[in-house]
Amino acid sequence: MDAGSWSSSRQRRPLHQNNSQENCDRFIPNRSAMDFGYAHYMLTEGSKKGKENPARTLSSEGLGGESYQKMLKEACNMNRTRILAFKNKPAPSVEAIPKHILSSSPPPRHSKSLSKTRRHIPQSSERTLDAPDILDDFYLNLLDWGSSNVLSIALANTVYLWDASDSSTAELVTIDEEDGPVTSVCWAPDGCNLAIGLNNSDVQLWDSSTRRLLRTLRGGHQGRVGSLAWNNHILTTGGMDGRIVNNDVRIRSSVVETYRGHQQEVCGLKWSGSGQQLASGGNDNLVHIWDRSMASSNSRTHWLHRLEEHSAAVKALAWCPFQGNLLASGGGGGDQCIKFWNTHTGACLNSVNTCSQVCALLWNRNERELLSSHGFTENQLTLWKYPSMVKMAELNGHTSRVLYMAQSPDGCTVASAAGDETLRFWNVFGTPEKSKPTPKAKAYNEPFAYVHRIR
Repeated sequence: MDAGSWSSSRQRRPLHQNNSQENCDRFIPNRSAMDFGYAHYMLTEGSKKGKENPARTLSSEGLGGESYQKMLKEACNMNRTRILAFKNKPAPSVEAIPKHILSSSPPPRHSKSLSKTRRHIPQSSERTLDAPDILDDFYLNLLDWGSSNVLSIALANTVYLWDASDSSTAELVTIDEEDGPVTSVCWAPDGCNLAIGLNNSDVQLWDSSTRRLLRTLRGGHQGRVGSLAWNNHILTTGGMDGRIVNNDVRIRSSVVETYRGHQQEVCGLKWSGSGQQLASGGNDNLVHIWDRSMASSNSRTHWLHRLEEHSAAVKALAWCPFQGNLLASGGGGGDQCIKFWNTHTGACLNSVNTCSQVCALLWNRNERELLSSHGFTENQLTLWKYPSMVKMAELNGHTSRVLYMAQSPDGCTVASAAGDETLRFWNVFGTPEKSKPTPKAKAYNEPFAYVHRIR
């Protein structure tokens, strides 16, 4: 077929005569046919080199001949612009992965700050002291560490003071047999005055520096006083009679409020950091939240929250240092749970079964961690990560239930006392990375001004 016949054939090609909606698209010429026509023209008429008879050669081989196909490819590429072709070389590819990741070279400098060195937690106690005759009684509170870095511990009828600055020990007082034993001790915020609860229902206030009795509070209870808590100049006492008494130590008639809500012995008392809320735990398996901002009366029975989820006595109470309305509580042998409470709403946020009697709780002041001490069967201290409550460490050494714990003023060291008659010191909370100034205690307005004159 020559060029002329291809052209006339194309002109005589009928258009589609159907004028329906679905066939109204415009006619698009067959591009490949046009290219074949151009190539045929270039091979037969447009070749300036004037081969002897290219048409005859092509006609002898036919349109499918190899020579024709080869010449056709060359003709189609002759002086034609390739569609979508790169005119210049493509730009070099961009490196997808930085070289330092694939090589052995150290990572960039700033990435070091993203990884925090894990704190080493010693698995054994730093120091162990003998504590003969310490009472193995779950409901008592016989150990406290004051702001002056002096530890007080009650051994039967005697209260001893251990000065952490020089490791010296001194006897503060020995109570008469008919009045003892000592059932609770608690330092005032000034770190100098110590409250001592007795088996005969009395509470004594002592000046540790002069070793002198300042005052005896009587009449608040009808049984032993097993729990104590300070709130500025208010000393709160909890007794076997189920009463909670607020004593203003600045005035002669010290009893200013009495909370009634527990039916059995009050064995746990803790004021919140703000001093507005008091948590109490009892042998009746109850936790109460009392709010000082509520209307004051001489005898209160109206608590803010009554928490009944524990199934055993609640002695272990600890207010969170970084969230003011978060309280942790621990149940005894029949419960074995640590529970977390929102004290604004009274809601239980979480409950963790420790599989052991919970005797005491302490928060780490520098990290989001909680330390618990336990009774049967392991008699261990357990460090938990909050809020995941993943165990970080278990500290073993005591051979009897660890009933009492106290925290040093800097928040790093914990003292524990157990029924095995030993007092152990653990560097469980480590040393804070940056030492922060200790917040000053609230001004007292001479809280003990009247104490020296009142007996």
